[in-house]
Order: sequence, then structure tokens, then C-alpha cells
Amino acid sequence: MGPKKAAEDVKAPWMLGKFSTHLKVGLVGPPNVGKSTLYNSLSKSHHSEAANYPFCTINPTETRVQVEDDRFDWLVEHRQPKGFQKPFLTIVDIAGLIRGASQGEGLGNAFLSHIKAVDGIIHVMRAFEDADVIHSEDVVNPVADLDMITSELRIKDIADLGGLIAAHCRVKQGAATKSPAHLKAWEEEKASMDKFLAWLESGKDIRNGLSEWSTKDIDFLNEYQLLTAKPAMFAVNLSLNDYKRKKNKFLKPIFDWVQANAAGSLIIPYSGKLEEELQELDAAACAKRGEEEKNEKGEPTISALPKMIKTAFNMVNLIYFFTYGPMEVRAWVIRRGMKAPVAGAVIHTDFEKAFIMAEVMAFDDLKEAGSEAEVKAKGKYRSEGKLYEVKDGDIITFKIGQLTAAKK
Repeated sequence: MGPKKAAEDVKAPWMLGKFSTHLKVGLVGPPNVGKSTLYNSLSKSHHSEAANYPFCTINPTETRVQVEDDRFDWLVEHRQPKGFQKPFLTIVDIAGLIRGASQGEGLGNAFLSHIKAVDGIIHVMRAFEDADVIHSEDVVNPVADLDMITSELRIKDIADLGGLIAAHCRVKQGAATKSPAHLKAWEEEKASMDKFLAWLESGKDIRNGLSEWSTKDIDFLNEYQLLTAKPAMFAVNLSLNDYKRKKNKFLKPIFDWVQANAAGSLIIPYSGKLEEELQELDAAACAKRGEEEKNEKGEPTISALPKMIKTAFNMVNLIYFFTYGPMEVRAWVIRRGMKAPVAGAVIHTDFEKAFIMAEVMAFDDLKEAGSEAEVKAKGKYRSEGKLYEVKDGDIITFKIGQLTAAKK
């Protein structure tokens, strides 16, 4: 029994969060830091109004952005299918938060509810000074902006958790009446709630306490969907010149803040001005524009968006597997940790209900061998069962049986 219990206590960052394939990432920050401009560049559209005044975005807008992957490009080039579909990520542009939002300031709780609806956060920070672009607090200070935003999210979590605790306390007598087992379950959840509340009140975000949470705690957190439990990354909007030289007076303080408050989260500098220009250009014109804006080392200046998209995709623990045939090459988005039958259900629910096996080959094995037949000849083509955890980049053919009346 000992080893089994140890296995149950194994934890990993991907366990925290909604276990779904339909995950979204939100752009979060104060007004006028460049969120809507970034959103428009990511989507190559003008869905979000980008203007020089607070709250120019009120209702959140969302778009699907393609995730670039050299593996996918190789599969398409190698197979020459009649059609293909790249992996994608859903990005949501959320209106600007100001100090006091958790008490209803600005557009307040409506915006916080929009953040609650996404699964990961891209903190967008303005790290350039421009007298023509107003700032909600009249001074450009990205670290102060981060302190304000994260504080508002914690305050909201403390309030929401307080409501959950009050509701939980009201059902204690009912749990005690049902059975000792129900009372014990009630007590376990109450202990977890108290632990989360103490953590938040000490000024710490829930996602930073993974080493403190048990697997049962994580189950509760995934049910509560607290704002500070969501994974986060940081997009730093620089002037074009600062982006070219990768230097800026704000970058070091931002780095220090992230190390202290969100260790392990990635920081991606970008130039909103450059990205706004590039969104109107084709690939050749983008390359030419990059050559025109070489840095001090003579290197072309390239878009930061592909890296930003891929980082955000990985941040919310999404991966994808490939189907690979003459009619279509396609990347199917799933949540990290999904077993083969559940992964197959993203193609069709029958794949889970009537699952027999998954025939799997790794992308690297296919590329090295050159063909599926050679992968089989080398003994690297595998048959996996119901307990197989799908890996990022797997190339899979699902085998399914007949659906019985019971399975339907």
C-alpha cells in the first residue's frame, strides 16, 4: 500500500487548471499599455479598438491564432496532403484594470469575471515613455502596474474564497447528519480552504504554492478556479529602438519582480509599434522590414509573436498530436496528461467509446527514418492501450471497434 500512496501524491504543474482542450489565454493589464494593439497583431485583425484613452475595450474579444511548428511544416511538405490544419490557441483581449477594480472601480468586477473565464494570463506591460500616450496612473512604471494588477486579483480571490467558506460552513450540519465519511470530507475541504485563504492573505499567489498543496488541494483549486491559480507570463511592450537593442531601464526591475513573485514564468519583450507594422505585410515584406531594422550586431529584427504564442500555448499545458495521411495532416489540441482514449475523442467521441488501441510513432523517429514503413522496420512503431499518456508531437492512428448499444 505504501508505494501506491506515494504514486497518488505525485504532483506536477500541469495538474493545476481546467482539464479541457478548450482553453483560452487573456491579455491583462492597465489601460493603454498596448493590449488591443497586441491582440490585433496576434490575430492580424482589427477586432479590438486600439485608442489612446482608458477602457477603449469594454467587452472582451477573442480570436484563434495559429501556433507555428517546424514539425507540422515538415509533415505537410513530406506528405503533400490535400488539406491541412495547424494547431491554434484562443486569445482574449480583456479591458484594462485599474486600482480598486476588486471594489468596482473603473469597470471593476465585470473585467475580473472576464479574467476568471480564461485559463492563463499574459500580463501586458508598457515599458516605454511617450507623452502622447496617456497612462492610467500618469507615470510609466511597469513594476507598479504589476503590483497593482496582482494585488487586485488576490483581493478578488480572498473575497471569492470567503464566500465559498461561508457557503461551506452552512452545510456542515448536513454533512454531519449524513455520515462520518461526509463530515470527514467536509473537514478536509474546510482545512484546504483555510490554507488557501492564509496563503492569499500573506500576499502570495495560489500558483506559487504548488509545493504546499496536496493532490486533494489541487482538486479543490481546480474546482474553485481562483484568479491567482492561473499560469502567467509577461509581455513587455518596448519602443522599437529598445526592442532592437534588447535594452531598457525597465527590464531589470521587471525581471527582479518576476523572479520574486512568479519564478519560472517567462518574460517576452516585443515592440507593439513593429508588430502593428508587420501585421499588414506578407512574409517576404516582413523579412525585408526586419533587414531594414537590424540591431547593433547586424541581425535582422524579427517578430516576437510566434514565440509569444508558443509560450502561451505551453503555459496553459496544451499539447497536440498529429494525424498524418494523404487526405489531411492535422494537429489536434489536447490537455497535457490526457490518456489515448480521451485524446481520440477530440477527433470524434466514438474514438473514446469504442477505443481498441492507438498506433503511435514519434515525430523524430519518422523524420529520421523517412517513412512510416521504415519506422515499422526499425521497431519504433508502437501499439498503445487505454492507459497511454499522449505525448506532444505523437503521430497517432486510432483503432476503434463497433459501438455496442451500451457504449452508445
